[in-house]
Amino acid sequence: MYNFGLIGVAGYIAPRHLRAIKDTGNELVAAYDKFDSVGIMDSHFPDASFFTEHEQFDRFCNKIKGTDKGIDWFSICTPNYTHDAFIRYGLRLGANVICEKPVVLNPYNIDALMKVEEETGCKAYNILQLRLHDSIVALKKKIEEGPADKVYDVDLTYITSRGKWYYTSWKGDVHKSGGVATNIGVHFYDMLQWIFGPVKENIVHVMSHDRVAGYLGLEKARVRYFLSINADNLPENAVQGEKRTYRTIMIDGEEFEFSAGFTELHTKSYQEIMAGRGFRISEARNCIQIVSDIRNSTPIGLKGDYHPLAKLPLSPHPFGW
Repeated sequence: MYNFGLIGVAGYIAPRHLRAIKDTGNELVAAYDKFDSVGIMDSHFPDASFFTEHEQFDRFCNKIKGTDKGIDWFSICTPNYTHDAFIRYGLRLGANVICEKPVVLNPYNIDALMKVEEETGCKAYNILQLRLHDSIVALKKKIEEGPADKVYDVDLTYITSRGKWYYTSWKGDVHKSGGVATNIGVHFYDMLQWIFGPVKENIVHVMSHDRVAGYLGLEKARVRYFLSINADNLPENAVQGEKRTYRTIMIDGEEFEFSAGFTELHTKSYQEIMAGRGFRISEARNCIQIVSDIRNSTPIGLKGDYHPLAKLPLSPHPFGW
């Protein structure tokens, strides 16, 4: 059994980490968040210490260091732009770290963190749970066993509606979240490059506050993608079904179905990490490079091979920015 500290316990993704810590037979010793809406802890670790000030959390973690309650692992569930600093904090406290995606916003951050790993002898892991999804693992095997010279045509469409709150939060600030491609798309880009090979071409057709559309030329795939947080972009069948999310991947004209099987993937990720088979932060480099290049690209408009939904009219920023 390992002792865990969790940073960002009031966040959206934290309950999955709390459950994974418990389901893998480990103990949460301490948690930290600036916000105190953390009643979810009662369902998992009611005896864990909780702090709303990092100074107090740090003092507690250092006080118990070297005892049987000392922190062995830190789980990071904070906003994207803080991941780098908190990973450093955990490593330098002598603990291994598990961080939500995106592990960092820029590739050079990974290089710097790997140096801290070397200095401390501790390891940092990234949650890349789609790589553990049974259907995706099977697809990767199918592609690997298929014709070596075949290049697939892939269309990725992901629309996950967000309200006006999004633009007030850190997620609406490209400097903090990395923008739409990073915030909602990084795990899809990781999945695609993991299956179809490294990027040869990265073109952005449309990019705004609520969407991004572009083309990725991978070693074994031509990928057209459209990602959006605007409910107005939902297809009619999704609207009629009163759904707020629409996700589909078409491969050579056939839909790849992987909508089920997500509920246990964080627990499975923890199991793999505890067994020494987790995904180190270095393995996230390709997807972080992809989203960094997208963020720093100048859109070329509706030219070349673009996703059909890229033609949808752009929407004004809800706050008039």
